[in-house]
Amino acid sequence: MLGWLVRLIFLIAGTITGWFVATNATNFVVLQMFVMLVIIAIFFGALAFLPAALSWFRRQR
Repeated sequence: MLGWLVRLIFLIAGTITGWFVATNATNFVVLQMFVMLVIIAIFFGALAFLPAALSWFRRQR
């Protein structure tokens, strides 16, 4: 199950990296790994602030 998740994230990261770098470039894999780590960091950052954001939206009503 974890393998499928990693493959999905690599697919998304490869697509984003492919917009900026040629796929046959020697540093493509390194940049793809960097983009993947940024995607994971954004996901966990959003997950960490989700309770605070939900309570803020509830207070706005």
